[in-house]
Amino acid sequence: MPSSTTSSDLRGTERTRVLLVDDNQAVLARVASVLEPACAVVGQLQDGAAALDASARLQPDVIVLDISMPGMSGLEVAARLREAGSTAAIVFLTVHDDAEVAGAAQAAGGIGYVVKRRLVTDLLHAVSEARSGRPFVSVLH
Repeated sequence: MPSSTTSSDLRGTERTRVLLVDDNQAVLARVASVLEPACAVVGQLQDGAAALDASARLQPDVIVLDISMPGMSGLEVAARLREAGSTAAIVFLTVHDDAEVAGAAQAAGGIGYVVKRRLVTDLLHAVSEARSGRPFVSVLH
């Protein structure tokens, strides 16, 4: 008898594992609500040092990372993740609507760049593209 399983059924068992890092708890909650249930949010953290530890422990597929955080910026976190050998795709989620900052994010190891004002329209697509190894950048002004 032929299987009735479809590709959309399979996606439910192979959800992208995402680690969220932003110093604002409200933003973390909003990001999680946008990504779930399409993705499995494996952690929500508010600082860079915790992200470094959690990334090694949780082995996410994608890390959604804020750039402007106290202590350690997202750019520094990304660089340290790469130095430590992390293979997680990094998608920056930021208020910085600026091509220069987007370039710095790419240089730090980011494959995705989403401005927070486009969170709802761009983030899930950016995570999907990052998981597939393709870059994504929100339209910048």
